[in-house]
Parts: sequence; structure tokens; C-alpha cells
Amino acid sequence: MTSNSRGGSGRPRRPRVRLLAGAGGVLLAAGGAAYAWGLPGILAHSAAGDRARGSYAADPADGDRAAAALPAEGVREVPAAGRSGPGEASGPAEAPGPAAEASGPAGAPGPTEAPGAPAGGGQSPGPAPSGPLTARPAAAEPAIGALFSPGEDGDGAHHCSGVVVHAPGGDLVATAAHCVHRPVLGFRTNLVFVPGYRDGQAPHGVWVPTRIDVHPRWAASQDPDHDIAFLRVRRPGRPGERLEDAVGAYPVRFGAGLPLPARLVGYPGGAEQPLDCSTTAVAESDTQLRLDCADVPNGTSGGPVLAGGRTLIGVIGGRDGGGDEWTSYSVRFGEATRELYERATRAG
Repeated sequence: MTSNSRGGSGRPRRPRVRLLAGAGGVLLAAGGAAYAWGLPGILAHSAAGDRARGSYAADPADGDRAAAALPAEGVREVPAAGRSGPGEASGPAEAPGPAAEASGPAGAPGPTEAPGAPAGGGQSPGPAPSGPLTARPAAAEPAIGALFSPGEDGDGAHHCSGVVVHAPGGDLVATAAHCVHRPVLGFRTNLVFVPGYRDGQAPHGVWVPTRIDVHPRWAASQDPDHDIAFLRVRRPGRPGERLEDAVGAYPVRFGAGLPLPARLVGYPGGAEQPLDCSTTAVAESDTQLRLDCADVPNGTSGGPVLAGGRTLIGVIGGRDGGGDEWTSYSVRFGEATRELYERATRAG
């Protein structure tokens, strides 16, 4: 069991960095010379935000610069290939309904429909567990993507994963808090979300945060029981365009009963396609989900945990930064996550 985060670019997992305040200023301890060399870039792409509230209103210029830097990382925007076939991906299915129902704790509402998302409707029993329980390469899905942080900030090109969730504004992405907010340093300012990423292509455009919300207990002490973040996003150069209209969205379910058949999806650091694993979500504790599946590596943090393949009940993260080579974890979506979701969707 490792205490290091699944966010990041590869194995072996990089030791955490601790910034120690002393009489001589701030000193870098652990992490190696390479990480220390990148410290100016890390600091240049960090902002304190509102620590007490756990929120950050992004500077539009930072987002525009980050999006413009993606081609240098080998990412190019291409037209979407069209509607996915039923055997290609199990993305959001048709089940229109009010936002309040989609994010409510009761029942099992289906996701919203969007171009590129296969129709189906309702809550399925879920995919059969992968056998053996090992993650495998998977087709890219429109509402699941890779989270990039271009520039010299100590991570590879894409360091985490994320998922589009249903919200009134049609602009909400969920990921792990440790993917967007770092101890002492605060919020990353160079984030870019690429839904449906595959082989260097961005078929649904690139999207940058306008606002990031994490729980105050994460901002204060990186409490693993609050390792969840919500990002409001926009598409640079396309004012008024809504992410959910382009790719669909998964509804969020709070207070889900366990165990549940579930599928986890994420982008390994440096990989050009996602992987997934069908397993069972069980209670590790009152505040954490456990999903047993081997070979879910760094970079998958923030990827969705989908009950029945269609409803978001967690994101990879939480205990031990998301898990180890055999087991993944997620925060259990209870009242604290509901309050954070509601705060993020209300924010201007």
C-alpha cells in the first residue's frame, strides 16, 4: 500500500514534496533534484484562491495560455467522428430530466443524451465484472477525458482524468481534489480538460476552468475523505458553447447503497487511450469506496466510478491517493459531496 497519489505521470510513484517553512524561507524537502529544478514552473502555475472556502475563480488569461500550449504537448483539435456505435463506448445514455432529479440521492436516474453518446435510457444492471479483475484498454468516451497541465509544473502532459457531470449550467467536470489543488501551493492554474481524448486528438475541443471548488477540509489539510473537486469550464474562443451539449453528462448519485456493480475509467499517465475495469463497489468505510481491480496506474485519479455504468458515485482518489496496484478507492458521495456540488453549480 502506498501513500502516494495516483495523479502524476508514471511508475514508480514520485515521493511527495513537502515545503518546510524555516528561518531561511521555504525549503524543498524530498522529491529529488528533478522536482526541485521544476519548482519555479510549479510556483508559476499555482494560486492560493480562497483557502477558507476551498474555491478559486480562474484568471481567463491563464486558461487561454494553457489551451494555446496544448499543441506543443502533441494535442490537436479534430472534428468528432460522429455518433458512437453501441459497441464502442458506454457513455451517457438518453434519459432527460430536471437537474434536481439527476443529482438527487433517490432512485437511479439515467444520464443526459448528447451528440456522440449512445442512446439507451434508464439504469442498467451494470457491466459484467472483468475477468480476471484487471484493467484493460478501452474505447474513448465523449464525457470522460484526460486532464492536462501544460508547462513545467512537475507532471507529465496529462496527469489525471475527469468526467462531465450533469448540472444546470452544462459546464461541470468532476475530478479528484488532489489533481487540482496541492498542499501549500494551492490551486493549479494551467489545467485543460480534453473530453474523449485519444491518440493526441481532442475530438470535442479543449476546455479550461472558470472556477474550481474543493472542500475546505481538503484545502486546509488534504483530508482524503474530501478528495473530490468540481470544475466549471469554458471552451476558449467559443463563448456560449456548453460542454454538456457537446458530449453529454453523467448524473451524480449521492448516498448510494452498497455493494453495487461499478465500472471505473481513467487515463494512465502518458497513455493515449483510457482503460476501464468492471468490478463491485463496496464500503471500505463510512467515507470511502473500495474497488478491487489490478493494474489501475498513475494518471487515472479523478476518473469516474460509474454504478451500472451510467451513474457517477465516485471518482478515483481518496484513501492512499487513489489506491495501489490491486485496489482503487473513492470518496463516498454523501452530504458533504452534495453540498460541494450544489455550491459549485450555484457559483457565478
